Amino acid sequence: MAKNFASIAFTPAVKDIQEKLGSRKSYARMEQDTYVDGLTENETDFISQRDSFYMASYGANQFPYIQHRGGPAGFLKVLDAKRLGFIDFKGNMQYISVGNIATNKNVALIMVDYPARARLKIYATVEIIELKDDPGLYDLLDLKEYKFKPERMMVFNIEAYDWNCPQHITPRYTIAEIENAFAPQQQRVAELEAEIKKLKQELKNKQV
Repeated sequence: MAKNFASIAFTPAVKDIQEKLGSRKSYARMEQDTYVDGLTENETDFISQRDSFYMASYGANQFPYIQHRGGPAGFLKVLDAKRLGFIDFKGNMQYISVGNIATNKNVALIMVDYPARARLKIYATVEIIELKDDPGLYDLLDLKEYKFKPERMMVFNIEAYDWNCPQHITPRYTIAEIENAFAPQQQRVAELEAEIKKLKQELKNKQV
């Protein structure tokens, strides 16, 4: 990556506001010191566990558009330390993001782990790749046990990323996560119910 996150996010207007509100000095140090050339193991592991993310694109009408993208955990794949990719499933066929990308390839991604209250922000440029044009890439991105209708592929070339603070992220859990958390208790309840049933039967046999 040629730039760190602050060098992209902190435009002159942003810096002016920081200066007025007293945060410019500390963020100036961050601009100089924060630089990571590619994803580390920490980001790779985080991304591989996500089942959704948000993508912001920018339209020719000067309006941004934010889209939620989802799939099975790991549907967004880390191709290498500087590239992510996924298969774009067929949806409502509005094609707003695809249309925006046709005129502006700059996008921003946000990924959230609600139970862990962690949030990763990514600046990237995106390539839209037709299915017929790169069968090898499709094989890398394919989701073998998930039913979907593929329309195209998207590859994100990462420019910069940053982690957000956990403030105001409310922990939320999927049904699968809740079921997994309560599985030991449910197993114990089943064992106790079986034991009670057995004891009742033994007591009944003694009374006969």
